[in-house]
Amino acid sequence: MRRVEDRIALVTGAAKGMGREISLTLAQEGAHVALAARDEAPLKEVAGEIEKLGRRALVQLTDVTDEAAVKTLVDRTLATFGGRIDILVNCAGITGPVETPVWEIAADAWDEVLTVNVRGTFLPIKHVLPTMIAQRYGKIVNISGTSGLRGYKNRAAYSSSKWALRGLTRTVALDAGGYNINVNAVHPGIVDGPRMQRLCREKAKKRGWTPEQVYQEYVNEMALRRVTSSQDVADTVCFLASDLSKNITGQSITVDGGWDV
Repeated sequence: MRRVEDRIALVTGAAKGMGREISLTLAQEGAHVALAARDEAPLKEVAGEIEKLGRRALVQLTDVTDEAAVKTLVDRTLATFGGRIDILVNCAGITGPVETPVWEIAADAWDEVLTVNVRGTFLPIKHVLPTMIAQRYGKIVNISGTSGLRGYKNRAAYSSSKWALRGLTRTVALDAGGYNINVNAVHPGIVDGPRMQRLCREKAKKRGWTPEQVYQEYVNEMALRRVTSSQDVADTVCFLASDLSKNITGQSITVDGGWDV
């Protein structure tokens, strides 16, 4: 028996990176998946892979900071999949200014990071919860980050947004727990892929290093000396989305190779 057989999952930020792997892993474990992001072509590619697995997929272009767009996403998901949403994974997010001390961060850049990462998690939760409450069942997983567990030098906007997600997760867990709804956060460390490569390039440019030196600095800080993969994160999300985690809520699960030890 697959872990989330015939569950209905909604994943934001589903087009690329962790969101893509999370969506595919949920489908491999039996879920039908509503896919939300702002880029249509990669969303359609993910949908095609899900359908090849014998699962149903819905593609919905969505700006998670736009409440009307999020409501439309939820309404379409309910209409497509028989009125249920069992799993919500909030993966949409941005990195914001890199290697920038707080006194150099533009106010607009600060606002953008907090809006996308925090408001963009709050709105899907707000609009999915009434369905989960009515069906007395739900799993919400917010993708946060280890910068929500400790300070992150020169990344004040991003770190603040991830600390906010930690507080949001704990509070929603208290609000929704009486309705048999689990709410947890996954805190990835640096995750291998295009975003990490871009981060290494940007940090290297500002420091006068090579990207390889920045990458190795990250690795040297990890107890396991290996960088987290998107699949590592997806496997953890799938566990939290399944009934194997039925008595876990309001928690932060760190997947970082031991960076935050």
